[in-house]
Amino acid sequence: MKTRALRLYGEMDLRLEEFELPEIKDDEILARVVSDSLCQSSYKAAHQGAKHKRVPDNVAENPVIIGHEFCGELVKIGSKWANQFKEGQRFIIQPALAYKGSLDAPGYSYQYIGGDATYVIMPHEVMEMNCLIPFEGAGFYEGSMTEPYSCVIGTFHAMYHTKYGSYVHHMGIVEGGNMVMLAGNGPMGQAAIDYIVHCDRRPGLLVVTGRRQEQLDRLAQLLTVADAEKNGVKLVYFNTSVEDAYGELMKLTGGRGYDDVQVFTPVAEMVELGDSLLANDGCLNFFSGPSDKDFKAQFNFYNVHYASTHIVGTSGGNTDDMREAAEMMKDGRLTPSVLVSHVGGLDCAGEATLHLPEIRGGKKLIYTGVDMPLTALADFEKLGKDDAFFAELDRICKKTNGLWSPEAEQFLLKEKSI
Repeated sequence: MKTRALRLYGEMDLRLEEFELPEIKDDEILARVVSDSLCQSSYKAAHQGAKHKRVPDNVAENPVIIGHEFCGELVKIGSKWANQFKEGQRFIIQPALAYKGSLDAPGYSYQYIGGDATYVIMPHEVMEMNCLIPFEGAGFYEGSMTEPYSCVIGTFHAMYHTKYGSYVHHMGIVEGGNMVMLAGNGPMGQAAIDYIVHCDRRPGLLVVTGRRQEQLDRLAQLLTVADAEKNGVKLVYFNTSVEDAYGELMKLTGGRGYDDVQVFTPVAEMVELGDSLLANDGCLNFFSGPSDKDFKAQFNFYNVHYASTHIVGTSGGNTDDMREAAEMMKDGRLTPSVLVSHVGGLDCAGEATLHLPEIRGGKKLIYTGVDMPLTALADFEKLGKDDAFFAELDRICKKTNGLWSPEAEQFLLKEKSI
């Protein structure tokens, strides 16, 4: 079977190609990919090539399919897995396989599996590591959002606290405590807000910061203060471009500080601000992975010693986190539509991946069986004045406050699939 896929050959070398897939083995599965969400990690892999820790050294001779936030349907099941999976079943994948301690992952390391492809072959290790997960959400795009949600879910599970005189680490955030998300106005911050407001362990105060007021205002429309209040959370959106951000943020806690701090950008200033905001026994989670291997920031070790402050870092979620995201979507407790800001076809995935930080907005969603320029949802109305396709997409999205939806997805696939 032929597949069309975006393959990585080296630094800044992504090529959209069509090639023949081999016949699957008894311990493999053939699948059709429908949607893939572009990730900052793919941007790093595309810019670093073989220097990236998950990309093979021989990628120039054996190119890999890029993309790891994907959802689709199973097409052909190898005999080994015939009793566990069914043809036509929707699926998602946890890319961090950790197979025999290896860093190899779909979207970085494999010739025949990655999100930016029409058809892929799942190798035996995906199933053996229990990383092939059935998905029952309303839209394929929701499945593509489970991986980014799992990453932020992992941050909350990784945070920990102690009690004076005890060496036991109590995992998770302080329930009913103070939390701040620094630079939390991007797509991963959006997912984090959505999750922590609607999960079963919530802070009492949640402050989300950013420096672009229009972005904070839009975020407040999507993830509202009123909804958070219904769930017992006082949600505050705060612009850190004010003169005394530290002082104003501390005032919100009555001077006590924050039990849980998350930093969503690899900027030393933000890390140091987060450190200064920590309350006694406060936990700082450095979420955003830097490209600079020598990235450093100062940390107050007086407070580490006397106030029991501490730091953790998480890079992606695990399979349990992904299953939790899928289950919460199924139950309607998460709203993955709030993350999507752009949609496009496989033909635009290469350029979009290489320039991802330059494209403002949330998640960029790729439909692999479609050719279509990467288009912001906010531009549908303008484009619709001269194009009936975009006019109808705009009409559909306005039903859901301008958000992407299963209905919008179905319309796009019906009209644009090739």
